[in-house]
Amino acid sequence: MTTEAVVAPLYAAQQKIYAREVSGRFARLRTASVVILLGVFYGLPWLQLNGRQAVLFDLPARKFYIFGLTLFPQDFWLLMWLLIMAALSLFFFTALAGRLWCGFACPQTVWTEIFVWMERLTEGNRSQQMKLARAPWSAQKLTRKSAKQFLWISFAGFTGMTFVGFFSPIDGLMGKIAAANLSGWEAFWIVFYGFATYGNAGYLREQVCKYMCPYARFQSAMFDRNTLIISYDAARGEPRGSRSRDVAARRAGQGDCIDCTLCVQACPTGIDIRRGLQYECIACAACVDACDAVMTKVGSPVGLVRYATQAEIDGQPTHVIRPRIVVYGALLLSLLAGFAYAVTHRMPVDLDVLRDRSSLYRELDDGRIENVFTVRIINKDQHAHTFRLAPHNLPNAVIDAESPTQTVDAEDVKSVVVRVRIPPAEGHGGQNFTITEQALDDPKLTATSRARFFSPNEHHD
Repeated sequence: MTTEAVVAPLYAAQQKIYAREVSGRFARLRTASVVILLGVFYGLPWLQLNGRQAVLFDLPARKFYIFGLTLFPQDFWLLMWLLIMAALSLFFFTALAGRLWCGFACPQTVWTEIFVWMERLTEGNRSQQMKLARAPWSAQKLTRKSAKQFLWISFAGFTGMTFVGFFSPIDGLMGKIAAANLSGWEAFWIVFYGFATYGNAGYLREQVCKYMCPYARFQSAMFDRNTLIISYDAARGEPRGSRSRDVAARRAGQGDCIDCTLCVQACPTGIDIRRGLQYECIACAACVDACDAVMTKVGSPVGLVRYATQAEIDGQPTHVIRPRIVVYGALLLSLLAGFAYAVTHRMPVDLDVLRDRSSLYRELDDGRIENVFTVRIINKDQHAHTFRLAPHNLPNAVIDAESPTQTVDAEDVKSVVVRVRIPPAEGHGGQNFTITEQALDDPKLTATSRARFFSPNEHHD
């Protein structure tokens, strides 16, 4: 007698999830979120302010235009500040209310909602899609599949074009596309971002949330018993089982759950929330809407599946104000206040001083000592200004520049070669000093940069 070995495959093919369409308060909230966020994304590049695109990240010119505010590379710290606030906001709201970001505002969720809507538009509801997938190829199936692909590809291409429109003026970009005159980088990023949208929102969907997104893995570190999460009230729902609508659950010896599995069918990641909180849950609350609709039909109170804390499910009081919330909130408010102050009090001029590397110093015929610097005058203002350069903290120093004053156009940078000279008697080694620029038409517009002056008796090891 021989037995055949059973070989189990290491990897199983991913089964497509056909999420059931549900209606309810959270579905309406999710739809509103999709409309608002996509409206902002697709509408911002077309918004004009002072004759220019309101939001434009001009990488070749190294300027970021954000609603009248012009940011230069020297303002990169503001971007870092924003990223820190975004991360802290994620920590704060996760500790407070779980994965609200994932369920209602994450780009993966938002774009997936649109692609799922287009799929339902062309292939029908959940049961019709499953039936179409099992059916052999026919003219009807080919037509439906082709229509879906046409919508997906068109929308993904429009998304890629809009994305590039944040970096290249979108009105000119449209003209280039119409004339088939795109640059190599513009064409690459339109195709790349469009393909990424098509693949992530059209095919990968929940796999991005389950396997690719790191947030799903460390979210539990920010949860506690008082965090608001999607919960199944097992004490009320168990033991589950089907029953007639006219039969009371407790009289039949059952819980309120009728085991209809609609909460599972509605879940975009395919989990069963009745098994407890799982890292795949993105807190979209589709299961809540599905369960509430069923409870209403069978005459039971809604809320069998609901947003709740673990403390509430266990019959204990929920504490919203707790140490981590206070710490996260205080830090976030401090950063927001600091950022607002930094932006509103940001000086629209700046100054960079670079030493001439060819020589440390030069002795002139009259004995004076000269150091050469390249000074970059940065005018971030929307108006041109004329600046005067002056040395400080260096006795009897004078500046010999190409011109005693320098005019810099609005939102421009001008480099000037500056020669700083001191009398021989003042040359006693290396000295730190500052160079200041001041606008002649507005003395408040001032910037200072530190430098070091070298002289012959500077000692080097």
